[in-house]
Formats: sequence, structure tokens, C-alpha cells
Amino acid sequence: MSSDEPIVKIRDLCKTYLSKERLGLFRSRQKAIEALKGVNLDICRGEIFGLLGPNGAGKTTLIKCLTTLLLPTSGSIQVNGYDAQREEDSVRASIGCMLMGERGLYWKLTGRENLDLFGALYHLPPDARRRRAQDIVELLSLGEIVDRAVETYSSGQKMKLAFGKSLINDAPLLVLDEPTNTLDVPSARELRAIVRDLNRQGHTVIYTTHQMAEAEELCDRVAIVDRGEVIALGAVQELKAALQRDGVIRISGVIPQAAFAQVKRLEHIREVALTTTQGQAELRVVTQQPRLLLPELIHALYDNGALIQDIAPAQVTLEDVFVALTVRTLAEDTRVA
Repeated sequence: MSSDEPIVKIRDLCKTYLSKERLGLFRSRQKAIEALKGVNLDICRGEIFGLLGPNGAGKTTLIKCLTTLLLPTSGSIQVNGYDAQREEDSVRASIGCMLMGERGLYWKLTGRENLDLFGALYHLPPDARRRRAQDIVELLSLGEIVDRAVETYSSGQKMKLAFGKSLINDAPLLVLDEPTNTLDVPSARELRAIVRDLNRQGHTVIYTTHQMAEAEELCDRVAIVDRGEVIALGAVQELKAALQRDGVIRISGVIPQAAFAQVKRLEHIREVALTTTQGQAELRVVTQQPRLLLPELIHALYDNGALIQDIAPAQVTLEDVFVALTVRTLAEDTRVA
């Protein structure tokens, strides 16, 4: 295979689930849920590729199809030159996976026994997997805990071991699904630094996250996924540049729905979204004329019962790109029951 050939090629990928929709106590009907709708992606060798979107967007379904854990309804996937439906073993050997986080570990075994077990599943010879396990222990500073049962680990320690498990077969492609979930800030920063170093050593990385700031720091290119479709694809700066002609205003405080509704009626607004966490709201407004809009915006909020704590212009982020494309924030769960 040419070095210029993408390491991952996804064509017209669809995945439909059938679930039951209750119509009463004793009645139900089948309901089709389209988790993926004709996804097309090429992932280049040697890049860190971000797969971004809110919960329920289809990221995990896409990753499970890519790693042969799910059969797609239609479409095709090639990984490292192998067909994911006809050459599953070769695809699995080409991928190091961190899926499901700590749930993918055997809690009654020690950390070292987990690494040895997963090395054996990849058919590594005993001496090779012991050496590889020790390299991972040293890389992730797991020496103090690696010979304890995993059930005694903290959530962060389990996540670090799960990340280490993905490295055991030294695969050319790493697939990391929300790898910093439950990690504290220093540990998350350390893990991202290790990912960058592995990438410099030649590993291609697919990195799924709903944290746009993390993707901006780490990824060469990103695909934003929403409701089973890729709605934006490109380099981080390219996607942000599409909004650079606009201004972004962030307002925090107590913002009732009546005030939000009034803001949406104002002229000169391109997109607006409201996020509320524990009674604290943040209003994000994308507009081509921030200076002209700001006085009207403040009046609309105050006249409808809002209490403004802070107003600030902001640099365009990937989350603003998502808001502009969907009129929603990443905090909104889009899973379909």
C-alpha cells in the first residue's frame, strides 16, 4: 500500500438500530433509529484525527463499526488496506483500542495481568508481551499500582490502565474514545502529551471527544458529527476561519427562557444558543455586527428578567462552529430513545 493511501477509508456507512416504541401497557411497535447516515471519511496516515460531537451524535457507533465490534447496515470500511467485514482479524491487529474506558478491564486481575492478558489476545509471545507491558508501566508511571487488583484503583487510575491496554500491540492506528474522561486536569494533560509523542513516532490517532477545547489543542483535522452525519470536516483553523468574519458574544448570568426567546427575535443574529448548568446560564451569540447588536441585546435581556453577571467578546472556537451549524450546544444530548 502506498504511504499516501489513507489508513482509514469509510464510504457511505449507515447503521440502523431497531428498537421498540411503547404505545401502551401491552402494545409496542418497532422503531428504526438511524445512528449513522451515509458517512464518508478518509483518515490520513500520521495524523491525529478528531471525531467530535455531543452524546448521541453517532461517534461511538462509528468507532464500533470501524473496530469490527458492530456490523454496519450498509457501506464499507477499510483499515490499513484491509476490509473490515471480510478481513476482521487483520483489521483488529492494525488497531489499538481504548473503548468503554475502565469498563474494558478485568477488575479482579492486577494491572500487569490485564496487560499480559490483552497481549496474549493479540498473540504476542510471552517474552515480548512482558517487555511491552513493562514499557507501558514506565510510560504511564503505573509502577506503584500495577501489581494491585484493578478493583482497588481510582477511576483515573483505571482510565490510565485502559489507555495502556490500547498500546499493548503497538498498532499503527490508535482509536481513543473519550480517553480523558474522569481524569483530573494534570493527568489529562499528561495523557495528551503522550498521545502527541506517539503520533510523532508514527502512530495515526483517532480521538473522539465532546470537549472542543481538547480537540483544538490536539488534532490536525476534525470531523464534527451530529445526528449520525458528518456536518463539518477539515483542519481546526479552516473550520474556525469560516466564522472569523462573525463576532461571538458570551453572556453569563441568570437568563430565563422569555429573555432567550426575545434575543432570538433580534436582527443581525446569525446563531444563538443557551446553556444552563446548576442555575448558571451562558448565552452564546454569533453575529456579523457585534458592536451594533450589543445595546439591543442587553435591553432584550434586562427587559425580560435576565440578571447579567458578565459580558465578553470571545475568540471563535470549535464549539462556536458547532453552534453555527446546528443551533445547539454540545451540552445537549441528542440520543434517541
